[in-house]
Amino acid sequence: MTATGGCAHPVHLSGSTTTLDGATGEILHHYDTRNEPGERLLVRCRNRRATVCPACSRLHAGDTYHLVRAGLLGGKNVPATIRHRPRLFVTLTAPSFGPVHRAGEQCRPCRDGGTCEHDRPVGCRTVHAPDASTIGQPLCADCYDYTAHVLWHAHASKLWDRFVIDVRRRLASSAGLVQSHFAQHARLSFARVAEYQKRAAVHVHAVVRLDGPNGPDDEPPAWGTPDLLIDAVRASARRVLARPPYSPAVGELALRWGAQVDARPLHADGDGPDDDAVAAYVAKYVTKGASETGAGLDHALSSWGDIESAPVSEHVRALIRACWRLGGIPEYTPLRLRDWAHTLGYRGHILTKSRAYSTTYAVLRAERARHLGHADIPDAVTERHWRYVGSGHTPGAALLAAGVAEDIATNREIVREEREVPW
Repeated sequence: MTATGGCAHPVHLSGSTTTLDGATGEILHHYDTRNEPGERLLVRCRNRRATVCPACSRLHAGDTYHLVRAGLLGGKNVPATIRHRPRLFVTLTAPSFGPVHRAGEQCRPCRDGGTCEHDRPVGCRTVHAPDASTIGQPLCADCYDYTAHVLWHAHASKLWDRFVIDVRRRLASSAGLVQSHFAQHARLSFARVAEYQKRAAVHVHAVVRLDGPNGPDDEPPAWGTPDLLIDAVRASARRVLARPPYSPAVGELALRWGAQVDARPLHADGDGPDDDAVAAYVAKYVTKGASETGAGLDHALSSWGDIESAPVSEHVRALIRACWRLGGIPEYTPLRLRDWAHTLGYRGHILTKSRAYSTTYAVLRAERARHLGHADIPDAVTERHWRYVGSGHTPGAALLAAGVAEDIATNREIVREEREVPW
């Protein structure tokens, strides 16, 4: 249990690994699961979702924190000088698909007491508590545009790609450059995380940094200022759009970012708590699955019956139904909406980054393996023969794993408090 860090759903493997000297063919090391109890090796599931595996999600959150922080403050082979580059913390939201209940003073005041075409009130004067189940639910489900919501989710990653391209173009134009020559003068790096809001719509938080043409090792050009970057981000967020394939059943749609766009500069003066807070903020959201936010499920659905029995709100159930219905339209087949109905049509990764932003998960895991004494032997040849034989724990082993995971989490919390770091 300790070897897998208390993983809740370890993967069971059977096989062997043999390490040979590349020059002589001498066997340097040999491992075979036939010498293990049950003749199998248990390895971490590496699931990022806290609802699926708390132990692995904590490890993933820690890796995410260091990955994002390295792109803000340096480290992990990234120079510390990047802290003085133009850097922004950007939030892009989904557009409105219909009025929903909100927390705070009077949810949605309506002076004339009017009703919609379905004879439901268009306002709500209730003061909802922040944790009220009503928050995020539509005032009128029949008025809510579930089709646009699902199709927007299916194109959110494309919208982000077009947004980044347009920011580069706007920066080039503002600097008086030919747009195709931007890469010869500067480079835009980013790390972004997707988060489900209460209304079950994804919005994006991103760290955006401007470097020289060779990335972190190059200083940005003199014209590259935070204000110029903010203007480009805001203009591109208003401009870019994506169009789903045309379908006679739906018609033409133009999908855009929402009106709420936030772009805040990250300043280098001070001791850097803002940067640490941003890295911790991103790491916190990367472990949340759709089910934890009440905006979907953590497992795929296989039939219409699964939708009706899913433990979700009626608003989310309506979105899942829309995914299933739209997934049956031939023009939308490439979107694989039924495969992604459990995430309400969103197909992107929770966290993505540009190549030059900072380190990678693979490098961080390799460093951890070397720290634990699993370093590769130079000039050695490794032969591996493995096969999957199962996963999970028996009921008794699951209790032991949960105890191990809890002990590790407690120890890490004590270390964090002593060092006064967010992760």
